[in-house]
Parts: sequence; structure tokens; C-alpha cells
Amino acid sequence: MLLSAAGLMLLKKSEGFRDRMYLDASGIPTIGYGHRILASESFPNSILESEATALLVRDVLVAEQSVKRLIRVALTQGQFDALVDFVFNLGQGRLAASTLLQDLNIGRYDAAAEQLLRWDHAGDRESAGLKARREAEFHLWHNPSLRQPLIA
Repeated sequence: MLLSAAGLMLLKKSEGFRDRMYLDASGIPTIGYGHRILASESFPNSILESEATALLVRDVLVAEQSVKRLIRVALTQGQFDALVDFVFNLGQGRLAASTLLQDLNIGRYDAAAEQLLRWDHAGDRESAGLKARREAEFHLWHNPSLRQPLIA
């Protein structure tokens, strides 16, 4: 299973495109569509959107693989997309240690979807941007056009 066009649209909208290096909410050097700059990478100047898209493709692949490895139940495309966006944003470690994952892997789909909404804080403060992103993931999770079970 791969991230759908709807999932990619949410991810790109949530991350936004920046052609120069910036520090994300956690203070991590970032560029393009939320690409966390690795120690082996250097972007002294701006990057083109096509370069950012190539980085995004690699980063999405990592998030997709993480979701596939951690989830042990069948998912709809919308659920998969919401989880890939979640992992892209927060990292696979956060999903791995979450109540969301525990609920989902015992088949409590609605409880897992509700857990998405709890991840709307940056530190100890609610973030309007994270709140909007989690609500968008929640709606993607329940999207009727993306409801056919696709993976187990």
C-alpha cells in the first residue's frame, strides 16, 4: 500500500514548502516539505520544489514502511494515509509507543482514530497547526471514498 493522492495532498499542505533551511517546532534543521536535514546533507542555498519533492518521496517511503511494520490489522486507504501523515510528522517512535497503536492493533479502530486527536501539542501547549493537522487526519481516516480494506 502506498500513500494516496489525498494523503499526499494533506501532507504537503500541512508541511508547506520552504526553499531554505529553517528550524521546525522542535528546533530541528528542516527544508522543503518538512525534510529533516541529516548530518550528511547540506543545503547552503535554496532548493527547487522538484528537489524538495524528491526528498519528500524518500521520506514518505520511510513513513509508509514504518506503518506497514507496526500495524497488524487491515487498514483502509484513508486510515493508512492518516497514519503515514502522523508518522511523517511525529516519527515512527511516537506511533510505536502510543495508545493509538495499541488500540488499533486490537481492532479498536474508532478508539485509535480518537487517539489521533490527542496529538495536538507542541511541548505542553496546544498548537493550532497540529490541531488542524490531527483533525484532517481524523477526517481522512473516516473518508468514505477511501474505506475499502486494503492491507492486513
